[in-house]
Amino acid sequence: MNATQLQTLWDHLEIQKLLAIYCRGIDRCDKELLKSAYWPDAIEEHGLFNGKAWDFAEFIVPMLKTMKLTMHSISNTLIEIDGDRASSETYVVAYHLMDAEGGGQTEMVVGGRYADQFERRNGEWRIARRLFIHDWNQNGAATVQWETGLYAQLNVRGRHDRDDPSYGRMIGRYGA
Repeated sequence: MNATQLQTLWDHLEIQKLLAIYCRGIDRCDKELLKSAYWPDAIEEHGLFNGKAWDFAEFIVPMLKTMKLTMHSISNTLIEIDGDRASSETYVVAYHLMDAEGGGQTEMVVGGRYADQFERRNGEWRIARRLFIHDWNQNGAATVQWETGLYAQLNVRGRHDRDDPSYGRMIGRYGA
C-alpha cells in the first residue's frame, strides 16, 4: 500500500467516525457532540429544518428529549474523496419511541439517506453540508416490552443524556 492509498483509507475512517459521532450526538441528545460533527458554517437540509447545522442541533435536541428513546442506525456508506473535499451517501434507519396522545406509546421508524459533503480544514474532517433524503416511514402503536420475560432481565437501559451507560465505558472526548 502506498502513501496515497494509506491517506485515502485514513480519510474514509475519519469520515465514518464523523457519521458515528452524529448518531451518538443525536441519540444521546448531546448538543455539543452533535455540533462537533459539523463545521460552524455547515448547512443542514433536513426537511423539518433547513439552515445552519449548529442551529439544527439547538432545534432538534429539545424535540428529541420529548421522546422516550431514539436510535439512528447507519449502513451502506459510499464515500468519495477528492483532496480536502469528500462526499458520501449513507443509509439511515431511525427508530423513535414516544408517548401517544390519549395514552400508550407510538413507534415511528424512518428510513432514508444522508447525502453529505465534507471538508478537511487544518487536517480535520467535518460535515459541510447535509441533505436528508426521506425514503420511507412506518408508524404505529408501540410493541415495546420492558418488564416481562427476557426483557425484564435486560435491565441496562439507554438514556437521552450523558448519564447513558455508554459514557462510562468510553474514554477521551466521547466519555463521561
